[in-house]
Amino acid sequence: MTRALELPETARALDRYGRRASGVMTGGCVLFVPAAGVALVAPGEPWADDLIGALVALGVLVAGAGAGSWALARRMRRVLGSGPWSAHAAVAVRSMRSTEAVVLRSPAGDALWPLEVVAMRQRYEPLRPGPDGVMWWCGDPSRGGVLAPPGGGALIWTRPVKHRRARRRIVEQAAGTGLLKRATPVQPQVRATVPKVPDPVPTTVQTPRVPLPERPEPDMSGAPTYARLAAHAGRQAVARTQTPPRIRRNRRPEADVREVAWWRVRSLRRAAGFSRVLVSLAVCAAAAVAAVVRPEGSGLMKLFLVAIVGLAALAHSCHRLLTAGIPAVRLMARAAHSPVPVPRRYVLLHDPQDGVPVLVVFPSHGGPHDLPEGLLPLLAPGTGKHPWLGLPAEPTGTVELRGWHDFSAGGLPFVVPRFEGRALWPAGPYQPAGGAEGAALLARLAPPMDAPPADAPPMDAPPADTPDVDAPARQEGDSAPRASL
Repeated sequence: MTRALELPETARALDRYGRRASGVMTGGCVLFVPAAGVALVAPGEPWADDLIGALVALGVLVAGAGAGSWALARRMRRVLGSGPWSAHAAVAVRSMRSTEAVVLRSPAGDALWPLEVVAMRQRYEPLRPGPDGVMWWCGDPSRGGVLAPPGGGALIWTRPVKHRRARRRIVEQAAGTGLLKRATPVQPQVRATVPKVPDPVPTTVQTPRVPLPERPEPDMSGAPTYARLAAHAGRQAVARTQTPPRIRRNRRPEADVREVAWWRVRSLRRAAGFSRVLVSLAVCAAAAVAAVVRPEGSGLMKLFLVAIVGLAALAHSCHRLLTAGIPAVRLMARAAHSPVPVPRRYVLLHDPQDGVPVLVVFPSHGGPHDLPEGLLPLLAPGTGKHPWLGLPAEPTGTVELRGWHDFSAGGLPFVVPRFEGRALWPAGPYQPAGGAEGAALLARLAPPMDAPPADAPPMDAPPADTPDVDAPARQEGDSAPRASL
């Protein structure tokens, strides 16, 4: 049995989580150093006491948060090192208390596991499962475990929902979405193998020729064909159409980069990082104005501390703008000026690992069984709450690709897609579908699914009775992977 921690992506994700927790804890401890320095330089001063108290309180909060994350990383390591990954049909549910929860269908398909997410909303939002979502699970549903998108490249700790009434309400909401009727995902440890037949050994003795066993035909049901990815994209689009956000009607349309300079295009300014520079400048200016208005005592030292933080953020954002933001935006603008469009079919999917929209590109003329040519990650054109605003309304269609003037260090071209006369800006170079990174991304975008359970009701049937939510581990104790915590 392959342990979850033996997967390279999972091991790297856990190492990143542990290093981030150690960095936060170290940063909190570092704040004690200037507090001690101020106590030595200006003992007994009123402003010094206030500044020392603020630094110590901030250091304790930051170090405590880092220590909690570090302890959670050790707990994840124990769980991932004692059990395998298992793939489950999943749906996200938000309770009335704004608690983020994920409901998994048990391996047998007759029970639902309501789990509460233990993570910041900023980390969980990109990993939130969609209407046809699949999540990997390792742990015990009655004690807690680790959730990850397909591939195991991002880890989130979850625990069972405690209150009986909340569990029942969450399970009823999940059952109403048709979770029990969904197909069973292909398990991560299952790998189709083709038996290898040894070549016959030549001999001088004439022996009757024995026919070799025929190799089985490969199963193409899980291949990333145009029809399969288009169906998956249609199911993902349901979540966006069910809750349309409020859009400002007076929002000015974006300028065309082929007619104006790149810095006059709103999306390119945001992609370059101008907004971070402006926010840092605003913090520094506000601290300077407040220092002029209130220059007395401890208030001045607190404003001085805010100004130091603002100056550090300004230096960092300017460095990112000059070294990474502006060069990348210039490559995008150069690709958009390409005079020769390359028409292609597309399927718009969302990466479950980080929520990035991805264009899966197919030949312009073909059928439903065509395989993809390449993949192009996109920058989300919308807002933070609604990042899909500005994406194509249809999950499938035709697109014009322009570029192939500049290439990355790995030889991958920079390409800009255009829909109905407007451009969408890429988050990286154009990746061929036949490469290692492209194949891994395709596996995450649309995980292969098995047939629906034999006893599952038809899709047009009313939802079945709500399963027992008080004993998920008791009903699935033999089939669920358990971990010693």
